Amino acid sequence: MRDFNEPATPAASTPAPRTDGAATQPPATGFDPQAVARMNAAIDARIAAGEIPGAVLLMARHGEVVERAFGRQRPDAAQAMTMDTIFRIYSMTKPVVSVAVMMLAEAGRFLISDPVSKFLPEFKNVQVGVELPDAHGDPVLHLEPCRNEMTIQDLLRHTAGLTYGIFGAATLVKEAYRSCGVESSRVSNAEMVAKLAALPLALQPGTCWEYSRATDVLGALLERVSGKTLDVYLNEQILAPLGMIDTGFWTAPAEQHRLAEAFDIDPVTGNKVRLLDVTRPPVFLSGGGGMVSTARDYLRFARMLKNGGALDGVRLLSRKTIEFMTADHLGALPGAMAGPMYLPGPAYGFGLGFGVRLATGCAHTPGSVGDYNWSGLAGTYFWIDPQEDLIAIWLMQAPEQRDTYRQLIRTLVAGCLS
Repeated sequence: MRDFNEPATPAASTPAPRTDGAATQPPATGFDPQAVARMNAAIDARIAAGEIPGAVLLMARHGEVVERAFGRQRPDAAQAMTMDTIFRIYSMTKPVVSVAVMMLAEAGRFLISDPVSKFLPEFKNVQVGVELPDAHGDPVLHLEPCRNEMTIQDLLRHTAGLTYGIFGAATLVKEAYRSCGVESSRVSNAEMVAKLAALPLALQPGTCWEYSRATDVLGALLERVSGKTLDVYLNEQILAPLGMIDTGFWTAPAEQHRLAEAFDIDPVTGNKVRLLDVTRPPVFLSGGGGMVSTARDYLRFARMLKNGGALDGVRLLSRKTIEFMTADHLGALPGAMAGPMYLPGPAYGFGLGFGVRLATGCAHTPGSVGDYNWSGLAGTYFWIDPQEDLIAIWLMQAPEQRDTYRQLIRTLVAGCLS
């Protein structure tokens, strides 16, 4: 690996001049060093302007890895950001849990077409909440039966009819989420399922993409099927086999000096910033957003995906299963991409745990058909572009700036491809 400030190392020695009249081709390299320097300066300038405390960027292409830690690890101290800094990755937990679910599917423990209630019977008789006006025109929640039961595939692709109580426009169902404690960090996965299953769904299962507690439910499903807590199960099945030594649901006291922190008040929006407390083992092991990691750890996970399910002699999934997970699973569902909070964005569908690019154009950033990604609430983001042989990982702790920096980093990285 090399720092962004180091000159690029040639992939091979300079070829000898040809004598047959054919043009000499330069050796293939991963990144244009001048463009990398330009990107470096652009990020440094934004940190110097006080937008974010610091960040880490790692890019891997054609066997070359360049990485850089920018700014400070904590806004209230002079400690520089490092490549070993630990970040709350929030929803970048979701792809890890989705891989664990598909590992069980490959082992024959269930079909992804199975109803969720087969393993979590609490969901057997859930209904859908529909807002209708009363005699005074005020919205009242009416309950309708589900036309189809939610399936494991619905959970993986966020079409289960669930929602989050904390995102998007307020609804009566979201209000019920908040009032009953579904969003609490003081419940176990089993308690979360019991609370969630007692509430109405926000949508008919299998009809619309809605970002939701679905991957938290997958975490609970993993616990129910395996008989182990989610942290233990993920460590045994994914983290330890891949050598992801700094990834988990909390950071031990001896390593807490490596935790990245955010500004107390976001300097751009003026909003209060609150992050997960990851200094002690949590009660709620959130499969949808509870993990911490480092750029180098997450690179090992990303490389496993890009390699078709294997890394350094360890195979977690088959190549065909990875292809299946990173294909679009929404195209046949009318209205699936029509929701007001369709986070994958223009030109993207959604697979089993990832946003998946469907067109070169129409998106806000450059990319390739078939690239796939996901991000985290505090500003973390990764994507894999198989066509370009590219993995990129951006980690910061600045929730209010996440949308801006996702677009910025994708555009800057695209400009570095040689």
